[in-house]
Amino acid sequence: MPQPLPIFYTKPGCPWCTQALAFFAEQGVQLDVRDVSADMHQMRQLIALTGQSKCPSFRYGDFIVADFSVDEFLNKARKHPAVCAELGLKV
Repeated sequence: MPQPLPIFYTKPGCPWCTQALAFFAEQGVQLDVRDVSADMHQMRQLIALTGQSKCPSFRYGDFIVADFSVDEFLNKARKHPAVCAELGLKV
């Protein structure tokens, strides 16, 4: 059974979120984008998952990156080649 889309927690106007969304679009990675400002349920999920409320945050199965820049995401992703392969990331 295919893995669900990665979850991308975002806030409107967040420059790091905008950069991350552009990066994932360039990489061809489809995302389940969730606006934590508009949906308190999503905010509670983000806090339960990461222990904080900062964005962008990314979840794909057990691979979680919270409050990141694109460079920080890439540094963590490179340590998980199976995740990169599944997502089609060219890192």
